[in-house]
Amino acid sequence: MTNPVREVLTGVGALLQGFGLILRRPKLFLLGAIPPLITSVLFVIALVLLIANAPELVAWMTPFADGWDEVWRTTLRVAFGIALVAGMVLVMVVGFTGFTLAFGFPLYDKIAEDVEEELGHAPPATDEPLARSMLRALRQSLALMLISAAVGILLFAAGFIPVAGQTVIPVIAALFGGWMLCIELVGSAFDRRGMHRLADRRAHMGRYRLRSLGFSVPAYLLLAIPFVAVIVFPAATAGGTILARQLLAGAPGQPTPPLVDGAPRPPMGE
Repeated sequence: MTNPVREVLTGVGALLQGFGLILRRPKLFLLGAIPPLITSVLFVIALVLLIANAPELVAWMTPFADGWDEVWRTTLRVAFGIALVAGMVLVMVVGFTGFTLAFGFPLYDKIAEDVEEELGHAPPATDEPLARSMLRALRQSLALMLISAAVGILLFAAGFIPVAGQTVIPVIAALFGGWMLCIELVGSAFDRRGMHRLADRRAHMGRYRLRSLGFSVPAYLLLAIPFVAVIVFPAATAGGTILARQLLAGAPGQPTPPLVDGAPRPPMGE
């Protein structure tokens, strides 16, 4: 029987291993930090504008509270504003990841390639045109953003449930955001193996849910911090490749070696 704690820690380990791999390559790390820096500036501007206009936006969305007692009206609108910003952060982190991966596709593909080569049993290089790969990545990112927006609306509404809205719902939001983020970050390794559909990623992640969440939830929380993403993103990309190799270990037709103690068997000579 699988040990849940061990699965979660294995996922966390993939993220930490990603940090180790990328920090040993300062030049690649610096290049990988440029796209998230640009995207971070744009998304922070959008978030600042949202927060600055939140009072007017919340008042427009809650006209029914205009006649309420000031204390209850203020309490409602503050809670509404917090839920609105939290929902937007969920969408923005997933969108940030997708657009950064698409924008810096050649760089992150290089990071994934280096990780594959260092760990061994790397799949052959794909001959798919770069433009087609980038368009598919952007299309899939938009689909994930739309799903995140739809779920974000539900979580936004659930945020008004007493007690649960301030305790359980944020946890659910982090788990969901981490799951969606994981779908993005394992994409390069799956594409290299000819598995281009989002359904392929979800199916393999579903076999190791706790491991996938152990990797992606910490990454999600770190990427939600403005500009910390500049440091985290290249490492998360490397970690996503490591996790994908673990998820695909032993899958039919895949060159990744079988699992040993929850991780891929290292190549001979390591």
